[in-house]
Amino acid sequence: MRGCCVVASTAPQPLPRCLWTIIESMKNSKNGIVDTDPSREETGAMEGGILTTHVGSLPRNAKLSDLLIRQEAGEAIDAEELRREKEKAVSRVVQKQVEAGVDIINDGEQPRVGFQTYVPQRMKGFGGASVRNVPLDYQEFPDFTEMVGRRFPRRSNASNPPKAVSDVRYEDLSEAREEVAFFDAACRKMDGRFSGRFMTAASPGIIATTMPNAYYETYERYLFALAKEMRKEYELIIESGLTLQLDAPDLAMERTILFQDKSLKEFLSMVDLHVAALNEAVKGFPRERVRLHCCWGNWEGPHLHDVPLSDIFPLLCKADAGALSIEFANPRHQHELKELRKLRFPDDKVLIPGVIESTSNFVEHPQLIADRIIEAVTAVGDRTRVIAGVDCGFGTFTGYEFVAESIVWAKLRALTDGAGLATELLQR
Repeated sequence: MRGCCVVASTAPQPLPRCLWTIIESMKNSKNGIVDTDPSREETGAMEGGILTTHVGSLPRNAKLSDLLIRQEAGEAIDAEELRREKEKAVSRVVQKQVEAGVDIINDGEQPRVGFQTYVPQRMKGFGGASVRNVPLDYQEFPDFTEMVGRRFPRRSNASNPPKAVSDVRYEDLSEAREEVAFFDAACRKMDGRFSGRFMTAASPGIIATTMPNAYYETYERYLFALAKEMRKEYELIIESGLTLQLDAPDLAMERTILFQDKSLKEFLSMVDLHVAALNEAVKGFPRERVRLHCCWGNWEGPHLHDVPLSDIFPLLCKADAGALSIEFANPRHQHELKELRKLRFPDDKVLIPGVIESTSNFVEHPQLIADRIIEAVTAVGDRTRVIAGVDCGFGTFTGYEFVAESIVWAKLRALTDGAGLATELLQR
């Protein structure tokens, strides 16, 4: 894929039509209607400055968390009460994002028990319990493991989720439709005080690595069966006028979990297969309506065994997505923004760099955020192709939030301020 050379000047340049479409498709007019009218001036994409977004999950309140955890555990709950709590929670996080000044918002994944473990609740074919590999960080530092256990005594099931025990089938999209409806209703109350909307969905690869195969003849058949079925949810999101974000931490994180015993060459072969399945699942979708999130695992740990970005980056670029969301605020990966210059970011994609951390209660200073944004712009070579983001979600699993909720909103406010400062500096 042809790359974009780093340029010394960051002055606005005429925006190629494919990139203008990507930016505009992430923006939308009042009440979430996407506007991609090609008659607009292509240089208008940056009129409002550097846009901001985040990765998806946001903290859930105690009552909703309790209901979601109990439901996942198979306990009897009041379904109507859960529905009401989901709707209220979505409305609240939409309002909080708007108040923080976030441009491209979502529903905070409030109705879901986990960023990918929601899938067995919506699809048939899963059952029993699996035993997920312990990440290398947790093996090497057992006292760290004990500390995390004390910190999160009651959370959703991330360690031994169900496995595939028969044909996976996505026959009922009612929960996905309900989630979209909650989000639409919440956004209508905001009177268009946002620039765009997105909704996350688990990628085939992260489902396959988390809910392991105990039925299909081969891992590959299982992976592509998931791609075929998850396409239904992806289509629903696209048809609802939202940008689809595919959550694919498997493309980096699983190097230290499921594939920890594999060679680098073997791991990269699996990443290539996962990207192929992902591309099959979104085949025919407008690339500008799809963004891909990749990270090294959302925990405040050593991350000593993470695969370098340089090893996986060429494979990430093969994804049929108009934007790549990659964590860079993580202290183990912030240096890779500089390496991105050498890797040559594709000239047909938008970069959503993580410029604030999702597991630390430090509120980053706007100047630091601006510096990171400018470094990302320098790496990409074009400020019109950078949207400021977050490393990962703030509530990837219910009951597993490293950052206090009030601090989450303060961090997102700092993100907005930092993007504004970066815009000023880039326009000088």
